[in-house]
Amino acid sequence: MWGVLDALTTPTTAPPAAPWLDLPGDPRAAAVVLGDRVVSRAELRDLVEDAGRPLAGTRRLVLVAMQNRLDCLVAYLAALRQGHAVLLAAGDRPDVLEGLRAAWDPDIEISAVGEVDVRRDAPAAPLHPDLALLLSTSGSTGSPKLVRLSYDNLTANAEQIAEFLQIRETDCAATTLPLHYCYGLSVLHSHLVRGAGIALTDLAVVDECFWDLARRAGVTSFAGVPWTFEMLDRSGFSGVDLPRLRYVTQAGGRLDPERVQHWAQLGRESGWDFFVMYGQTEATARMSYLPPDLALSSPGSIGVPVPGGSLEVVDGELCYTGPNVMLGYAERPADLALGRTTTRLRTGDLGRVGPDGLFEVTGRSSRHVKVLGHRVDLDVVERRLRDGGRDVRVAGRESLVAVSVRGGERCGAGSGVDHGAVRRAAAAAGHVPLGAVRVVEVTEHPTLAGGKVDLQAILALGEGGAATSSSPEVDGESGSVARMYAAALHRDTVAADATFASLGGDSLSYVEVSLKLEELLGDLPPSWHVTPVGRLQEQADDALAATRRGASGDDGSRPRADRGVAGAGPTAYGRGRRAGGGRQRTVETGVWLRALAILLIVGTHADLFSLQGTAHALLVLVGFNVARFALAAPQRAARLRALGRGLVRIVVPTLAVIVPAHFVWGDYETRNLFLLNWAFGEQRLGPPWRFWFIEALVFALVVAIVLTAVPAVARLEKRWPFGLPVTLTLAAFTLRLPLFELPVPRMQGSALVVLFLFFLGWAIARVSTPRHRWWVTVAAVLLVGTFSGNPARDVLSLAFVLALVWKPTTRLPAWLVPAVQVLAASSLYVYVIHWQVLEHLWGRPVLAFTGSMVVGVAYWLLWTRVLPWVGERLARVGAWPAWRQVAHT
Repeated sequence: MWGVLDALTTPTTAPPAAPWLDLPGDPRAAAVVLGDRVVSRAELRDLVEDAGRPLAGTRRLVLVAMQNRLDCLVAYLAALRQGHAVLLAAGDRPDVLEGLRAAWDPDIEISAVGEVDVRRDAPAAPLHPDLALLLSTSGSTGSPKLVRLSYDNLTANAEQIAEFLQIRETDCAATTLPLHYCYGLSVLHSHLVRGAGIALTDLAVVDECFWDLARRAGVTSFAGVPWTFEMLDRSGFSGVDLPRLRYVTQAGGRLDPERVQHWAQLGRESGWDFFVMYGQTEATARMSYLPPDLALSSPGSIGVPVPGGSLEVVDGELCYTGPNVMLGYAERPADLALGRTTTRLRTGDLGRVGPDGLFEVTGRSSRHVKVLGHRVDLDVVERRLRDGGRDVRVAGRESLVAVSVRGGERCGAGSGVDHGAVRRAAAAAGHVPLGAVRVVEVTEHPTLAGGKVDLQAILALGEGGAATSSSPEVDGESGSVARMYAAALHRDTVAADATFASLGGDSLSYVEVSLKLEELLGDLPPSWHVTPVGRLQEQADDALAATRRGASGDDGSRPRADRGVAGAGPTAYGRGRRAGGGRQRTVETGVWLRALAILLIVGTHADLFSLQGTAHALLVLVGFNVARFALAAPQRAARLRALGRGLVRIVVPTLAVIVPAHFVWGDYETRNLFLLNWAFGEQRLGPPWRFWFIEALVFALVVAIVLTAVPAVARLEKRWPFGLPVTLTLAAFTLRLPLFELPVPRMQGSALVVLFLFFLGWAIARVSTPRHRWWVTVAAVLLVGTFSGNPARDVLSLAFVLALVWKPTTRLPAWLVPAVQVLAASSLYVYVIHWQVLEHLWGRPVLAFTGSMVVGVAYWLLWTRVLPWVGERLARVGAWPAWRQVAHT
């Protein structure tokens, strides 16, 4: 055991009482796994000793700019091992670092790239001998108060966590959280204590490269906050293969009980445990945990105290005692000389304990809220907004900061409060994403009967208010994501918390948006369509900054796309690879499937070749995208509007071809004008069946609208998001079987007969576990693989569907992507008009194929570029104000 001498009387530094800092364990075992390097415990020990030499001498305050990099990790361990008091901060936040320098005047600073700046040989302020680590009370939310932790605190909590997680020497944890965050830091400490290793990365959990590293490193665990698990849900984590995964932990905010049950069940099916944990920086990290075997039966509980700790409810508030309770707070440099000032931690959380001995958090008693895993001091946010001359009141809850502001801040003559400016200022004061802030303008702040501010009323106003600004911009260097969304989806304004799905994006617009977004971010997050614009903008800004650093020769670390807590998308790594000489881009598999399908459809119809079956696969893809986009909105009215918009965007350009063809040239039948040939057509193929695919799409959307409009069905979909579409798929498939007579022709192109394909796509979009993925695979093999009775046709359809199920995104040559984008985006319009082109070019397959594609793309440009442009000009001169909305629809 290393001893500690009092730095107030001793001029030298003695090693601290923390044996794990000497990195015990097998010296050959992997301590840190990087992308292309494995650092053994012996090598890490040598690195720490080398980094500690410039730090030798008198015990001082050391500011360590921490990022998830080996240099930062080594510097942190070296400073602790030399017995210094470490002030840990986010290395990618210059504003936070500058604030800490000004407030605490550190004696030594170690930058994020390992550069050591020794400012003085003796401490500027006395340091208590037990003081080991200083962390912000709220991660990095701007609060000046620091938590004082001792070496005993660090050791005790690391041992507590290692004990209830049963961490082994052979374990390896992925750094899914930043190491300057107490939760992420506790993962490091608990593994060092047991001689285990970590996979060190700043990649986000929705980046495929992260999972590649996790597999190579043999990761056995990873940690996440609620936002992490939301991203994993959306990005299809259930399909990730991690053969050594033993457990997953969750903390940093309350996870909804139904999501706890979901992840616990997923873990049970996949062979790993799911631990819900509760903690605060003031308790070093963790205070309680929910045993995995209780997660299904008690999903709303925080469980039992960690080994050696004790929880109790005092006057309704949770209080904790244990060896991991902080020494106390520090609000000024003089406080660093203080010893222990607290032994019992009042958490500020209201709670109760059940008859089973499990504790539960029921609310907050203080002015702190958690936003994406970070505790935000609402008083600090309010004070800083007032310091800027704004008359505001601030309230908050989980993942929301609500600001009421009295009118007076003007952005121009005759205009009201500049909501965008207030939101940006609040987000900066609290260091939270812009999308987490809502601003409402009031004439007087809501108050209670006694005159106190009514925080609940402000919160209610914020929950119901709009988070928009006066232009389609979001916080960031250029607002490029918002402007792109505004242009592609024909919106005047785009809120930072808006998503592609909430803005009315659909299967017709997602091709253009997804590919443009990939250009901005470098790699396309699988869950981009439900990721807020503000968060996407942060990733775009990070990617742009990384590109500029690469161009200037800066080899600094890549910024985290998750902004300090949990991954919301890829880092600039993807953009860097492409810009640095790579020749591939990430494209959603559904995009290139659409492009390939329309080529095969037109080529087959032009007699250039014969490869049938892709139109049936496209129906599956339509169901998949409708479920992702139109059915993603939480409100039923919004889902109905999205489905209605999609229906109009299909019907109008189709009838624009059919109607003149019928009345001018005598093509088709009257029933085609109503897209009802599937219901009243003859039991034989002919020209009236040419639009069977469009009719099937329209019928499927009408059915979806009817189902969505029924409240009981909406409740079923919410309760069984996967089970409902699977049931609908099986029920609709019976219409294909000769079990009973149908009142319509039983043709392979009949809208009734192929309806099950739409529902199958819906089910694929709701896959959330490995078992679900295998169920839809089996369903596809049995239903799609035997649909037509033509093996070649059915195998091609099945191949398309399985690609959609098992490969959500694909890397394509960069030179090919623009062509894929055009083909996929124009596929509907090509299909609609290609029959008219073929009428004039039969017998010349190459010319017929080429002409159909060219005319189809031109028809697409007419509807998506020319008509909106004309509408904009007509609306500007007042010639037809409604034209713009019609053209955009």
